[in-house]
Amino acid sequence: MRRVLYGLAAAAALAVGGAMHLGSASAAAPTSTFVLLDGTSRTTADLKGQVTLVTFWATSCTACVAAMPQVAAIHDKYRGAAFDTIAVAMSHDLPGHVAHYSESRQLPFKVALDSTGAVARAWGDVRQTPTTYLVNRRGEIVKRFQGPVDADEVQRLIERLLAQA
Repeated sequence: MRRVLYGLAAAAALAVGGAMHLGSASAAAPTSTFVLLDGTSRTTADLKGQVTLVTFWATSCTACVAAMPQVAAIHDKYRGAAFDTIAVAMSHDLPGHVAHYSESRQLPFKVALDSTGAVARAWGDVRQTPTTYLVNRRGEIVKRFQGPVDADEVQRLIERLLAQA
């Protein structure tokens, strides 16, 4: 019984600590460089001044593939409103597969290849996909989602962030 109580206490402490970390609006987006499919690159510094949805995904992830139309719809809805989206393909995803998927679905947002895994490590050692971050205009992570996102919640947050000066 004592072991169970200690285990529950430890789990509760981890859950509270994790919630505090995920809820922190002041955590700066980590310094990283996104290498896009077209060969150009963007840095974390380039995100400042706009609200950005950064989603880590893989072509082999069924939840990611199912969520892509939703991510595209969110991107299209806020396009031109100081908003951007970057979809970061995980290091185990073959570049040819990512390029084919992106082109065949005509994804309307930037797609980056994380061929070394450095971007995923910098963003909290992302291993589960999809993992999505919402970054405010100051380059701070406002929210981290693990698993498919709630489109209504994301849109409410985006609208709130876009309304801020």
